[in-house]
Amino acid sequence: MLLRICSAAILVSLALVGSAQAQSQLPLDSIQIRSLYRVPEPRDEFVRQCAPHMLGRWAHPEAVCGCLHDHAAATVDDPDLRQALLRGISETGVPTIETDWVPPSKQNEIGPTFTKIAKPTLQCMFEPISN
Repeated sequence: MLLRICSAAILVSLALVGSAQAQSQLPLDSIQIRSLYRVPEPRDEFVRQCAPHMLGRWAHPEAVCGCLHDHAAATVDDPDLRQALLRGISETGVPTIETDWVPPSKQNEIGPTFTKIAKPTLQCMFEPISN
């Protein structure tokens, strides 16, 4: 009986200490909230999916994928085309856009989008852009 009472007292005190520490850290910023729930950053998730396709082609696949995300895809203003481009890179390791990934009204913009990303893509792959 005494063991149960002591165990309960220890558990209650630990809960109170944990609660006090949690309240002292409030308010949480977005980084703390993401780390609590382990929500991946969109860029990190993109690099994680892209890098395996770059293995064997480039010495630093993560750097190439990060550069493609930050520089090549960032030049695409239209959100649908940008999302389709990021999907193509993350699934294949090369810039590609399938026509069924974009609305029919924007499918005629696929060619000009590739023209727009050509220079930053080549820089990412052959002349890394330094930050």
